[in-house]
Amino acid sequence: MENTSDKPLKKSSPKKAKVIKKDKASSIEGGKEVGTEVTSTIKKTRKPSAKKSDRVAVVAGLRTPFVRQSTSFKSANSLDLGKMVVKELLIRMELDAQLIEQLVFGSVLAIPEAPNIAREIILGNGMNVNTDAFSVSKACATGYQTTACVADSIRLGRISIGISGGADSSSVVPIQVSKRLSAILVALGKARSMSEKLKLLSQLRPGDLIPVPPSVTEYSTGLTMGQNAEQMARDHDISRIAQDDFAHRSHQLASKAWELGCLDNEVMTCFVEPFNQAVSKDNNIRFDSQREAYDKLRPAFDKLHGTVTAANATPLTDGASALLLMSEERAKADGYQPLGYIRAYSNFAIGARTDMLMGPSYATPKVLAEMKMKLSDISLIDMHEAFAAQTLCNIQAFASKKFAQEKLGRDEIIGEIDMNKFNVLGGSIAYGHPFAATGGRQITQLLGELKRRGGGFGLATACAAGGLASAMIVEAE
Repeated sequence: MENTSDKPLKKSSPKKAKVIKKDKASSIEGGKEVGTEVTSTIKKTRKPSAKKSDRVAVVAGLRTPFVRQSTSFKSANSLDLGKMVVKELLIRMELDAQLIEQLVFGSVLAIPEAPNIAREIILGNGMNVNTDAFSVSKACATGYQTTACVADSIRLGRISIGISGGADSSSVVPIQVSKRLSAILVALGKARSMSEKLKLLSQLRPGDLIPVPPSVTEYSTGLTMGQNAEQMARDHDISRIAQDDFAHRSHQLASKAWELGCLDNEVMTCFVEPFNQAVSKDNNIRFDSQREAYDKLRPAFDKLHGTVTAANATPLTDGASALLLMSEERAKADGYQPLGYIRAYSNFAIGARTDMLMGPSYATPKVLAEMKMKLSDISLIDMHEAFAAQTLCNIQAFASKKFAQEKLGRDEIIGEIDMNKFNVLGGSIAYGHPFAATGGRQITQLLGELKRRGGGFGLATACAAGGLASAMIVEAE
């Protein structure tokens, strides 16, 4: 498999109007954000009347480093990470936070104390209390959905500026209690006498007190994502060698992207408790990836005959991302040079028991049809790598006439993927996957690389739990 793209990656150029400025750091202290007040020294822009807009401008994208579970961000929850990235985005863009008309954010592992993370980001960052803010949860496609929600508001002329994004922490997760303990605790609150309370407590057993961690299985099927990936690899003849080759490629390309400075303006520096370390780089990437090391890992899900390992799958990850979106008219009027534009997006849903992660092969032809385009019109593709097996299955399906006929009801294949145009900066296997933040990372990286290559159309797509999928066509000039 090819390890390099057809054009060498070039260093990012900071010489653009109002591009994100490097290395402004935000921090969290005691669960609250500290640092520069967002509205104290920043520029205000005029607020033109909103009207319908065909192209939605992605003015800027920013993310935290993506770090493995229980490492650099182990003290920060998803809200902490979300507040950090939104505040830093506003500071870097020198934009008055009071002008944001809508903020849509997502979190898959929502924290019980802040179920509407979007609203808490508004309030926690001292933004306009009248700003519309709501939260979305759509598994691994959450970042796509938050972006689509804000883009829809802009396209319909309801707003002219908004922020989308997502944050997830796999280190600080909600831990449940057993059903019996939950029922007894509710009943205790209604008990009127001490004797009633003691009678209820006497029903508890030691096992009832054991915490219940978040489930890793699909509610409807009882299967894990890894088991679904194993089924797909087996049924579609994806070998262990092919999976390990692909994972190695992902790490090589992500390492190269960092080495050449392609991500410098997209990733912020963070400080979290105990404030003794600046976190400025993704820590899952194998910068010295050696192909032979992948062979040594044992299967993670099917211990006897499996091919999916910890090395050819995404790890549990902490992180956040955000996009600043405007109508094309407003972006130009305010002097911004956008990263690019959102042109179209589609969603699709398939069954969750078999081939659950094949969604990109259904969502992609749908969004291409909306734009009256073919895959050959696309300059770059960024597909979420939940597993190497899942990604390779979709690559195979894109070029399969049998898949097109039996699953899509058409004779024409989606298109053969040129690997020199596919995930050229690496993918989720290398970067990690904070569920709600991955979409923002993909869109930002894709537009940045398109711009470095002189423009064109890009396809971003992702599978998601429950058989969901999203696809988006973006354009850079």
